[in-house]
Amino acid sequence: MILDKISQLLEEVQNISASSAEEIEALRIKYLSKKGEITALMSDFRTVPAEQKKEVGMKINELKQTAIERINEIKQSFETADTECMNIDLTRTPYPIALGTRHPLTIITNEIIDIFSRMGFILADGPEVEDDLHVFTKMNFAADHPARDMQDTFFVSQHPNDVTKNILLRSHTSSVQARVMETTEPPIRIICPGRVYRNEAITARAHCFFHQVEGLYIDKNVSFTDLKQVLLSFAREMFGADTQIRLRPSYFPFTEPSAEMDISCHICGGKGCGFCKHTGWVEILGCGMVDPNVLEQCGIDSTVYSGYAFGMGVERITNLKYRVSDLRMFSENDIRFLDEFTSAN
Repeated sequence: MILDKISQLLEEVQNISASSAEEIEALRIKYLSKKGEITALMSDFRTVPAEQKKEVGMKINELKQTAIERINEIKQSFETADTECMNIDLTRTPYPIALGTRHPLTIITNEIIDIFSRMGFILADGPEVEDDLHVFTKMNFAADHPARDMQDTFFVSQHPNDVTKNILLRSHTSSVQARVMETTEPPIRIICPGRVYRNEAITARAHCFFHQVEGLYIDKNVSFTDLKQVLLSFAREMFGADTQIRLRPSYFPFTEPSAEMDISCHICGGKGCGFCKHTGWVEILGCGMVDPNVLEQCGIDSTVYSGYAFGMGVERITNLKYRVSDLRMFSENDIRFLDEFTSAN
């Protein structure tokens, strides 16, 4: 009976499945083509009694619509899968990609910035290709100062008749301080991290480029005591709560008085070891009160304002934290070396 055949085909159509585009096409031909089984039912429809034609016709249309929807549904699922496959990067390695690590100098720089940021210092930045005016002149370097000589500084262009017009790779980040002071009204409290360049032989203890972090505080009634307390707080944050500091008289053109700061050796606890050359102390930075000439050069009234400045080498601090014996390792990008700092990120 035709109704039984329709019911049988409807059950088949509802349960059809395919695993490829070829199988989908075969199903379409089997049920919906001119010679398909549903089309054959249309031919048998002529033999159906008149009183059943309405019911049988509705069943055949239902069967056909179900077949079309089911085949389109299967076809759509294959097209979606193909689209997802097209979005796959076929150049990627089949193996899991290992995540990189932060460079040890970046880790320490971020830690230094974080410590001083909590003391109220804000970040300042400036160009690495600078002019003599901001690198030397405004920092109170005399015209014949040895640091201007080519044996120390990388010059881009030189003007023998006017050294203030020389263009060079900055040899310290103090140029950032000069630019901030000449454009900003005190109070000024900044920290200046960045890369600097000096014409030195590359060895295990020196490089032609390295990284500095310098700080500057300008306000009314700033004293050397303020500087000492800030540096003591920094040392204890960076190296431990038991760290002690000492300040030794020194000389820098841009500060007066000037000092170099040592910390108690955190390896031997100040008792003396090979790392601190059995002195119990390790030098980490230079500092001092900003020379009035520097303030005046940058347009700040030295009779009203005073300030302090300090500067440290990031490589030096990193060596103290991680005991890296060869400075060159920081710039060689040896994965074996960098992987040692995974846990420090």
